Amino acid sequence: MEFQIVNSIHLIRGKRVLLDSQLADIYGVETKRLNEQVKRNLSRFPEDFMFQLSEEEWKILRSQNATFGLLRKYRPYAFTEHGAVMLASVLNSEVAIKASIFVVRAFVQIRDYLATHKELAEKIEKLESKYDHQFAVVFDAIKQLFHEKNEPRREIGFKVGKV
Repeated sequence: MEFQIVNSIHLIRGKRVLLDSQLADIYGVETKRLNEQVKRNLSRFPEDFMFQLSEEEWKILRSQNATFGLLRKYRPYAFTEHGAVMLASVLNSEVAIKASIFVVRAFVQIRDYLATHKELAEKIEKLESKYDHQFAVVFDAIKQLFHEKNEPRREIGFKVGKV
């Protein structure tokens, strides 16, 4: 379940968030019920916990995933890690509490992953400045690996043409 949650997290307005419909699925409630509970407890959800997507943000997100919002009348709400935890207390069900643990772990997993890559990049920078020109070729190769896209490579070798 954690892996699926990690893949559902979006980066919007510089924040990692889950949409209301995704959290509703995770917590085992209807999106409508989830949003009703949020509206009843609006003071628990400041803007750094939850915000509604703008038309443009919603349009971009739908273009990335065609199955989003096929039957929605309203723009979705996005919940940060803190908002997702607050939802569990508002929904106050055993399923919501257990699911919130998975949600928090997913956010932590992403944070750890990003920190690891940042630390590695910093270590390479330090080594590069220390050993300068001696290992320039090696450092260039490592940098290319970091920035290499997963594009299919051109096949090499002899190919027989059609006759």
